[in-house]
Parts: sequence; structure tokens; C-alpha cells
Amino acid sequence: MSASYQRREMARNRYLVLPSVILLTAFVLYPSGVAIYTSLTNLSLTGPAALNPRFIGLGNYARLLHDGSFWHSLVVTFWFVLFSAIIGQLALGLASAVLMRRRFALRPFFNAIILMPNAVPGVVAALMWSSMLASGDYGTLNKIVAWFGVDPQRWLVTFPLSMIIIINIWRGIGFAMILMTSGLSAISDELYEAARMDGATPWQSFRRITLPLLVPTIFLYLLVSTVTTIAIFSLIYALTRGGPAGATEIIGIYVYNQSFDAYRLGYGSAIAVVLLIISLIIGMFYVRALKVEV
Repeated sequence: MSASYQRREMARNRYLVLPSVILLTAFVLYPSGVAIYTSLTNLSLTGPAALNPRFIGLGNYARLLHDGSFWHSLVVTFWFVLFSAIIGQLALGLASAVLMRRRFALRPFFNAIILMPNAVPGVVAALMWSSMLASGDYGTLNKIVAWFGVDPQRWLVTFPLSMIIIINIWRGIGFAMILMTSGLSAISDELYEAARMDGATPWQSFRRITLPLLVPTIFLYLLVSTVTTIAIFSLIYALTRGGPAGATEIIGIYVYNQSFDAYRLGYGSAIAVVLLIISLIIGMFYVRALKVEV
């Protein structure tokens, strides 16, 4: 292969990558740079700092260390991600993928039921569930529990975070099932046949064959679902706006409240930068975990 041909190939590859680089710079790198710079100022939406913001260095970050509401939002975010993405969606998505590999009546129907919530926008899902969880006798869930003699509940007030977790699990099972199905399809049926000939039970085959070979797929799913769940905004904002009393105020909602309700853009940008750093650390952990040898 001549040197001139290699140079032409390298130049062509650079041109092919150029649109992605431009989009990445315009929509990720540049906004991130602006957010980092803004976090080092006292920029506000009102008052003197709106027209003449001052550079205050790490002042906003020092303030974060003593902000109890910020640490509370991190704790709420942790429980929300743990129970909705890492436990709920993963467990139910894997169970759905295993179930849907079997042939039974109405399998396409159940497949569609699981996949449809994944296509529903966050705001639309919030409107649907706000009707279901409405207080009084008109809420769908209250009508259902009334059949069992349970009094009507104010679900988004009494169990706010639990309801948000359930809704997010409902929305994410479809994506988890698709990814787990792709991982299961890569496992040879000969392994299961050999295990059955050796007298292995279905649970032993699942624990000794399925789970170990699904480890890369599971970590890939956890990488995507964890980062996207941390960044959820529209669903929670449309349902509870972070209430009641901050019970569902995850870090994304807290960034919005500080930036546009309290008018402190500099402080809100500092929180957003911390969120970016947390997401990068989580991403690096999962990327390293994906290199595990199976």
C-alpha cells in the first residue's frame, strides 16, 4: 500500500469525522466551557450582577460545601438512580428479556406493552401519571385501591419519591429489555444444551452461564441508564417540581431552581459543573468495568 494512498485514506477519515466533531464542539464542549466560566462568576438574572458580573473564583464551589439543600439533592438523586435505574429497570428489563425469549401466546402483545412507555416523552408520561395519581375519588389509582377497601391517597404527597421511581422504572424497562435481549442472543444455545446434559437446573444455567456472559451488556446498560437518569428533568418537574419539601428535588431540579427561580446563574452553573464531574467519574468507572474479562 503506497504512502500517498494511506494519506488520502487518513484525510478522508478526518473529513468523515469532521461533522461529529463540529456537533460535539457546538453542543457539548462549548456549552460546558461557558458553564465552567459562568460558575466562576456571580452572574445573576436580576440586580447589578446581571449587567456587570464579577469574577469570584471558587466562591460558588466553597458555598456548595455548606449548602445543606445541595447535599440533600445529591442524596435524593442517589436513591432515585439506585432504585429506578440500577435495581428496578435492570432487574425487570432482564426478567422481561428472558421471558420474551420463550414462545407463548400473545408474546407480541406483551412485547409492545413493555416497549411503548420507552417511546412516550417525559412530559406526556407526567400528564398521564398525574391523572392516575390524582388525589380524591377521581384518580385512577385511588379507584383501583378502593376495590380493596383502601382510602383515597395523595400519592405524590405521601409517597412522592416512591411514585417517581415507579414511573421512571415503567419508562425504562423497554430500553433495558432491548439491550438485555441483544446480550442474550449472543450466548450460544449449545452452552445451555451442554448444561442440561450435565444435569444443571434452569437457575444454575442462569447463574453460571447467563449472568457471567451478560456482564459486559449489564455494565453498558448501567453506564447509559445511570448517566441519563441523573440528567432527568422534565418528568419530575412536570409532576412535582421537586416537592413536596424537596422530597423529589434531584440535582437537575436543584440546578434549575437555583438558576431560574432564585436567579443565581453563577451558583446554578457551579452545581451543573459538579453534576458534570460526577457523571464523568461514573462514566469512567463503568468504562473501566466494561474491560472485564468474561
